[in-house]
Amino acid sequence: MKQYETDRLLSRADVEEIFGISKRYLEIAAQRKDGPCMIKIGRSVRYRVGDIRHWIEQCAVAATAGKGAGS
Repeated sequence: MKQYETDRLLSRADVEEIFGISKRYLEIAAQRKDGPCMIKIGRSVRYRVGDIRHWIEQCAVAATAGKGAGS
């Protein structure tokens, strides 16, 4: 994946292409107020690369040792 500056602004289409998070998911998450931080400029919605990366890290779930389908 190409490295982008953390302050670079991305459209929803850019986020989908770069991070694989669908535009529709971002729209729904914005309505529920549980998605990545967004910036509104007029009618445009933009996301900072750093905010997307931070949100992804917050969504990480650690594996639980000894738990699983076979345990």
